[in-house]
Amino acid sequence: MTITTAEAPVQARTSTRPRRTKGRGGGGQALRTIGLYAVAIVVGLGVWQLLAVKYGPSLVASPSQTLSAARELAADGTLGNSVIASSRRILIGWGLGVLVGTPVGLLIGQIRIVRLLLEPYTEFFRFIPPVAFVTLAVVWLGIGESSKVVLIFYTAVFIVTLNTSAGVMAVSESKLRAAASLGASRRQILQRVVLPSTVPYILTGARLAMGNSFLTIVSAEIVAAQVGLGSLIWTSRNYGRIDWVFVGILTLGILGLVYDRILRVIAMRVLYKYGVKV
Repeated sequence: MTITTAEAPVQARTSTRPRRTKGRGGGGQALRTIGLYAVAIVVGLGVWQLLAVKYGPSLVASPSQTLSAARELAADGTLGNSVIASSRRILIGWGLGVLVGTPVGLLIGQIRIVRLLLEPYTEFFRFIPPVAFVTLAVVWLGIGESSKVVLIFYTAVFIVTLNTSAGVMAVSESKLRAAASLGASRRQILQRVVLPSTVPYILTGARLAMGNSFLTIVSAEIVAAQVGLGSLIWTSRNYGRIDWVFVGILTLGILGLVYDRILRVIAMRVLYKYGVKV
């Protein structure tokens, strides 16, 4: 009894040490990550400044010129209105694409006859870029919000559908047979086996669709919009304001980075039990 009593505290103390070390290591890793981000940004700004000095303001606006132009556009409300308009179109079209593409992808992956019926259309239309439909969208739907939203939906839905169906078909056959042998119905197999295994694929498709939505919105707004980041870039080009063009391009990148980060944070908090790692 004496030996047992003496050893127990030692084991307890030993078991707590890794936790403290892990905490310090996690904090150090976060600081290193922030430091690397800062270094990358400084290097990027330095290269940008060198290019601006070499080619001049008529071709490359310097960081200071771009910042001044951003303040100018923000002061008269142009930048804010453009961000709001483009964000609204992207989020609506992308959201609809995810909502429609996910169940369609599950059906294609699960039911062979659905896959055979829809595969010719998914394989055909996914190779036609949304830019090719800009003119038709304007003719059919007008220059209002519908044409831009439909183009972004078209961009997102096929990406989400293909990633989701790939995730369904990647589920191990042994898992499906084991669930069926235990008496699980088709619906239970879908809910308990297929869907949890497919969630990472759905999230990947959603992130890829978000990136492609930003590509589409520029083309759509250049052709048929008075307000938006694409329209801002095109109008700036017509006025010869390279600094405004740089503002529009950088805003698109920052906006995409923010939206992707928000999506990743939500996924890690809500879908962690499905093994989502982003």
